Amino acid sequence: MKTVIVCDAIHSIGFELLNKEDDIKVIDAVDVPKDKLLDILGEADVAITRSSTEINEAFLNAGKNLKAIVRAGVGVDNVDIDGCSRRGIIAMNVPTANTIAAVELTMAHMLSAARSFPYAHNDLKQNRTWKREKWYGVELFGKTLGVIGFGNIGSRVAVRAKAFGMNIIAYDPYIDPSKVIDMGGVYTTNFDDILACDFITIHTPKNSETKNMIDTEQIAKMKDGVRLINCARGGLYNEDALLAGLKSGKIAFAGIDVFSKEPATDHPLLDLNNVSVTPHLGANTLESQANIAREAAEQAISAARGISYPNALNLPIKTEDLPPFVEPYVELTSKMAFFAAQINKKAIKSIRIETEGAIGEYAKSLLTFAIVGALKETYDDGINYVNAKFLCEEKGIATDAESVPESGYKNKITVKITTDSDVISVGGTVFDDKDPRIVSINGFKTDFKPKGKMIVFKNNDIPGVIASISAILAKENINIADFRLGRGEYGKSLAVILVDEKISKDVIAKLNELEACNWVAYAVL
Repeated sequence: MKTVIVCDAIHSIGFELLNKEDDIKVIDAVDVPKDKLLDILGEADVAITRSSTEINEAFLNAGKNLKAIVRAGVGVDNVDIDGCSRRGIIAMNVPTANTIAAVELTMAHMLSAARSFPYAHNDLKQNRTWKREKWYGVELFGKTLGVIGFGNIGSRVAVRAKAFGMNIIAYDPYIDPSKVIDMGGVYTTNFDDILACDFITIHTPKNSETKNMIDTEQIAKMKDGVRLINCARGGLYNEDALLAGLKSGKIAFAGIDVFSKEPATDHPLLDLNNVSVTPHLGANTLESQANIAREAAEQAISAARGISYPNALNLPIKTEDLPPFVEPYVELTSKMAFFAAQINKKAIKSIRIETEGAIGEYAKSLLTFAIVGALKETYDDGINYVNAKFLCEEKGIATDAESVPESGYKNKITVKITTDSDVISVGGTVFDDKDPRIVSINGFKTDFKPKGKMIVFKNNDIPGVIASISAILAKENINIADFRLGRGEYGKSLAVILVDEKISKDVIAKLNELEACNWVAYAVL
């Protein structure tokens, strides 16, 4: 039994997912005072936090059994990542769950900046003043939008701005220029091109490179009447310089959702009448909060079980530094290896991964994740990303990674685990750069998401097998969520049956007694 402590408020769906797992104990510490929280951290294996909880030295010292921390959101300003690393605690965040919410809030601020909407609204509603001539704005159509940071959020803002008829110029030294060019924008490496735009919006993380990225010097280079948006992180625009620019009229309007210090209830920007402000609402939609809670809970469950660590910020391989197409393969590789080890619970002699396509460049790095996934079943908390290869050497387990000719997939990884009695081979790929799938097991073609409870059943390909399996499961009141069947040569088939309930050893034994059964296994991902 592993323990997950929830330190800050999350959407109820997160608690629902955590409480469904019979190997997870949940501590609801949402309403526990922060000074009292330290007293109950000791029994937790994984902590879910938001911005209200400081992950500092005191927190980490109190959480003496912590293996992982999930920051339910994008920003990790309140997480001592170096401190986590020194203690062997893996820090994760949820970087994409609130993408659409942040994109749409950016567009709301952009429209407010163009039409002074909040002030026209207040003038009519509160002052009961009908002065249309007072509220002349500008149109987005035909204007040029400078986008600083062209990742998940910045690129989607550009698409929506393009739909308004805006011209797009993007600055991001870390992307392939084709990402901008293909959507009809202009990619630039000259920051002055951004400063010459009519509207500017920023979508970068906050670090030493981006803090005060827009300061007095940059504002001086901008055109008179520029409009600025910041729905990313407080401090990307120097707030003193922003204030001066707004007061002078150099900046016509600003839309601000984030501040250097929050809550910002007495900030001087609030005194100006050419600023639209919101109290850090980038993730505040019902859909976004549900997505964040869902992803945070799923990550916590995987981390508690030691299966995988999605969006980890302090692994030996920094997933945030990998090309976007590689990141999903990190988790997929670990899960496939864990899946293979559950199918054949024998002593492992070797762990090998084979790669097809461009993913092959990262084969040796991904091998570490395959090792941890494969040995988790045997060594539990005794295996981690630091000691993985050393443990293999100590136990005489051979490891290898190799690129092989393509078999029809753009990118594919196959994990091969050799045990005392067999070789288990599990292949997977990622569709559309975000949809991981297991597509082969021991040469049988299949297609399913590496998630959930599943029975793997190899049998002689004869009539009545599916009906026999269904009858046993129905008698045990076990619901079948999905049934994937792969047919091979020599009259054999392999089924992957996704179920809603946990499968007992007795059920596996009954399935194994079926005349057509070659072997059956149960796995949880």
